[in-house]
Amino acid sequence: MAFTDRHGGVSAEPYGTRNLGGAVGDDPAAVTANRKGVAAEFGLTQVVFMRQVHSADVAYVGDEATEPGELDGVFTDRPGLGLAVLVADCAPVLLADPVAGVVGGAHSGRPGTQKGIVSALVAAMRSKGADPARMTAAIGPAACGGCYEVPAEMRAEVAAAVPEAWATTRQGTPSVDLRAAITAQLARAGVRDVRNDPRCTIESPDLYSYRRDRVTGRFAGYIWLIP
Repeated sequence: MAFTDRHGGVSAEPYGTRNLGGAVGDDPAAVTANRKGVAAEFGLTQVVFMRQVHSADVAYVGDEATEPGELDGVFTDRPGLGLAVLVADCAPVLLADPVAGVVGGAHSGRPGTQKGIVSALVAAMRSKGADPARMTAAIGPAACGGCYEVPAEMRAEVAAAVPEAWATTRQGTPSVDLRAAITAQLARAGVRDVRNDPRCTIESPDLYSYRRDRVTGRFAGYIWLIP
């Protein structure tokens, strides 16, 4: 498992420098170079990127790995195949059962968290023999509850689905706590070993944040099985 940041690539501002997102307006050649550079750093020859749409849809990627289309969760039991989750305020969630040899990644922003994308990924991985009790989960950098301001009606809608999402910003306004919500969803799915990168994307200049900058790049969470 690994999470990238915005440093070490070739993209020009406002995407500087290691933007991995191919649909944010950056030079496609720069994105390709950045993706190749990260893959080489991790020793990967093939990486699957999703077309993320804030859904609760999950797909298995196997020997004939191709771009899986519009969805927000992928999993595999193929050693050496990298799975990438692009983010810039949403939470990248990585899951692994090393005994079963199954790994997965989910893009869990506010809509996806409300819809239960992480719960759907855990359930899908179970179909390949993974056991939630053996899984390790890593929640990557994301907008924190102290910064992720939303309208009161939106907070109520998300909290109706995941009560732990209810939060308040440091200014006392309504917000959503993605990390608390996802942790609760993982616990209800049977995943107890949950690890966090606590950095807030809005607060950290080392990470991309759509809410902070609007026009910006994407960093990623990567997960793979070592051959």
